[in-house]
Amino acid sequence: MQHAGRKRLKHSRYISGFDGIRTIAVIGVIVYHLLPYSLQGGYLGVPIFFVVSGYLITDLLLQEYEQNGRIDIASFYVRRMKRLYPALVTMVLTTAAYITLFQRSLFVSLKAIISTNLLYVYNWWEIGHGQSYFDRFNGESPFTHLWSLSIEGQFYLIWPLVLVILLFIFKERKSIFYFVLGLSVLSAIWMGYLYTGTAMTNRVYYGTDTRMFAILLGVALAFVWPATKLKSELNSQAKWLLNGTGIVSLALLIIMFFTMSGQASATYHGGMFLFTLLSAILVATVAHPAGFMNQLFTNRVFDWVGKRSYGIYLYQFPIMIFYEAKVTNIAAHPVLNALIETVLILIASDLSYRYLERPLRHYHYGQLPMAIKQFFRNPKKFGMARYAVIPAILVTGIALFGAATSPAHSEAKDSALQTRIKHNQKQDASSNKAALKKQRQAAKKAAAEKKQQAAWRKVKLTAHQKELVKTYGLSKRQYIQAKDLSVTAIGDSVMVDVSKDIRQVIPNTYVSAGVGRQIWQAPKQIASLKAQGALANTVVVNLGTNSPMSNSQINQVIHMIGPKRRIFWVNTHVPTRNWQTSVNQTIAKAAKRYPNVELVDWHSLSKDHKDWFYTDNVHPNPVGNRNYTRLLIKRLTNSQAQDTPEN
Repeated sequence: MQHAGRKRLKHSRYISGFDGIRTIAVIGVIVYHLLPYSLQGGYLGVPIFFVVSGYLITDLLLQEYEQNGRIDIASFYVRRMKRLYPALVTMVLTTAAYITLFQRSLFVSLKAIISTNLLYVYNWWEIGHGQSYFDRFNGESPFTHLWSLSIEGQFYLIWPLVLVILLFIFKERKSIFYFVLGLSVLSAIWMGYLYTGTAMTNRVYYGTDTRMFAILLGVALAFVWPATKLKSELNSQAKWLLNGTGIVSLALLIIMFFTMSGQASATYHGGMFLFTLLSAILVATVAHPAGFMNQLFTNRVFDWVGKRSYGIYLYQFPIMIFYEAKVTNIAAHPVLNALIETVLILIASDLSYRYLERPLRHYHYGQLPMAIKQFFRNPKKFGMARYAVIPAILVTGIALFGAATSPAHSEAKDSALQTRIKHNQKQDASSNKAALKKQRQAAKKAAAEKKQQAAWRKVKLTAHQKELVKTYGLSKRQYIQAKDLSVTAIGDSVMVDVSKDIRQVIPNTYVSAGVGRQIWQAPKQIASLKAQGALANTVVVNLGTNSPMSNSQINQVIHMIGPKRRIFWVNTHVPTRNWQTSVNQTIAKAAKRYPNVELVDWHSLSKDHKDWFYTDNVHPNPVGNRNYTRLLIKRLTNSQAQDTPEN
């Protein structure tokens, strides 16, 4: 018994260090979603959680096997359910109830979402029905992040059974280590094999088979680095090696946090595996009681946050999404709003930990039937706690009603915006071929036209052309010079929305735009346009609506377009997202750095005109599209005016 007690004591020492690791991971995830200058790899907090889970669970099970000669699998399942289910069920039902009452735009598939989460298969549902984890604009779901909990739940269900079989088959732990390590490598290879482009992002990001390597690396570590057998004292050389390894691994992880994008091909072709391997090395150094990293990650702040990390992870998405739905001008004070959201997340997770997770973790559910009988006989005996039953019943009832009545698929008719975008996308596809042909013809006449820049005076406008001039508020010169321009427009859904209006005035416009497009996708599109000969000498770019952008990303786009082309970059009006200001600053700085880049300041023109936008306050309505087009035409034709006075 004393021996077992010493093991538990050692185990508690390194668990406190792991609270520090969990803290770092959860901070990365929150910063990624809340701040405009977000970490590229904030999503990488999840692999760290996976490594820690694999290590801790396996180490505990191996300790139990050594001490008792067996693993009580049933007791393990009970402990896991008592630890995870109360908070998960509370979060899922509360969120579903809130959506049912107040956020009807998300009132879809609640039955499937609730059931798959409670059965821990939500990640597979997400692959076929959910949106990308990196889609920060197109109707984020408050449940998206729960995919990782499903993978952990599947691991908790299967691994104890597999471990018993492995311990029976293999006599030496090293053999199991190599076997598990091999499976981990195969999982990473499988991820790289399946990832053939952005269309496969959901499959490899959410898939149990493609993400299991992170948990398996933690499992493998437990076989060769058991916490209770690590010496509390080391000679100076070994200590230097241990500490140096920990510091280097932590430094490399921090660098990857800032640089590794979740949408880059390299991430899924070895990058994430390398990050996870470094995480396993860091875990090993933190687990060692003689190391500096163990002391560094063991403190009261990390201990507090680490104990609540499960709740923080659970409640972050609902709080952020519901808050940002109500506070529509997030961009006005991005840091302040991020702080408010962080405080709300911490409050919710602390309340969950104090009054839900910790009490129910130690509750003997066999006493529940008797407690229910006593409650109905003498409710006053339960004090103030009895009043918690009322909101619990209401929330559960509303959530179940929502699950029963919510459609499996969106049945709402397309809004005017959605109809316009779909129509314009079809029109862009059919018009691009004709526009490209006209661009090539126009290129042959460019030299002659340049010598006759004042020829617009002699042109007589048709009735239709006069109507266009009036509709878009243009001068005769602006219209005449614009209608013969050859333009390539690259952008996101805002460009799709406005493309029809641009083509009214500039028919030789080749449009390459897509809903949800982000700047990291632009280089591939530009390369494709070059290959088709569809990249005109005048390029209009409208990117920045859907995500933050870095200087390196915008530099790459500008370099790929080339210094001989004129680039007109339209900045963003996206007050509902915290990256608006940072994106616009990045675009403005790029316009100053590059002589061929001009800023089209749509934000300044439109910021006080909410009536120019659809209800999302991002996509221009018909009035906004006319103003957007007028602004763009003025900038495009300004450099062609050549100081020629207008009548």
